Amino acid sequence: MARDPQLLKGVLPMLVLRILARQESYGYELVTRLQAAGLQDIAAGTVYPILSRLEREGLITSRLVPSTSGPARKYYLLTAAGEDHLENAVAGWHTLSATVTQVLERPPTAARVTAAPPTDTTRDQP
Repeated sequence: MARDPQLLKGVLPMLVLRILARQESYGYELVTRLQAAGLQDIAAGTVYPILSRLEREGLITSRLVPSTSGPARKYYLLTAAGEDHLENAVAGWHTLSATVTQVLERPPTAARVTAAPPTDTTRDQP
């Protein structure tokens, strides 16, 4: 079954923050971690704009680290504001998830009703 990209769009920044809360990482490494977690269709072109936005918002910071096998890598790390934001985002996710689960698992209470076409009552009036 195909994943709805809009659902993922809303939670991807939270997932990136969670990964960075565990360990400093560079962009491509984040992509591979997300893919290993089950998001195989995530591309670098999706993650890098999120990293830029999170850095602009002060939720992560970055530093360049020289690489022996190519250009320097930009490593990202959570800031204190990012930790607070992540904590709030996770709490919000749990609340939303519980609500969605409750609604989805609630048994139907009545048979489906097919709506009758609207009637034109203006013709019956003088």
